[in-house]
Amino acid sequence: MLLTLEGLDGSGKTTAWQALRDRYPSAVFTREPTDSWYGEAVARSIADDDADPLAELFLYTADHADHLSRVVRPALDEGSLVVSDRYSDSRIAYQAATLTDHLDDPFDYVRSIHEPFSRPPDATLYFDLDPETAAKRSGGTNKFERVDHLRAVRTQYERLLDAEPDRFVCIDATQSREAVLDDVFAAVDDLV
Repeated sequence: MLLTLEGLDGSGKTTAWQALRDRYPSAVFTREPTDSWYGEAVARSIADDDADPLAELFLYTADHADHLSRVVRPALDEGSLVVSDRYSDSRIAYQAATLTDHLDDPFDYVRSIHEPFSRPPDATLYFDLDPETAAKRSGGTNKFERVDHLRAVRTQYERLLDAEPDRFVCIDATQSREAVLDDVFAAVDDLV
């Protein structure tokens, strides 16, 4: 099973991902961007406020393709539970939000790029949080953590939720850390 954790920066998904490691020690835990050289290129692009958004999309996509071939598919073939902190939905939401001035329908464009090769998640925990709180929690340290951008990203996530409601489990990320983790554990226990 491929389980992904998605949400705005500052929503608590990485904290939940770390907590799940203790609860499911035999699972394979991974994340995007990865720690490969592809992921390093993504990190450099994130730090560059002037990076071209279309070029950035393809850096993320290359990182995703490598992640699939190197980590995700082999672990799934072995029958492992794979838990990924961010996955293709992040790219669809974040990059579609950056490409609104470049493409007529960036949401569908980014989805169409991934469709032929990506392995869809079996289930996704979506950590729902308002953009203002997300920006405050994340510190607004890069272009993707600013309130205006996070508003646009949340709109794209809502499109994903509308398109595939059965895949997503919504977690109210405005709750206390303990309450969020309780909801996460209950959801994942039920899924696996």
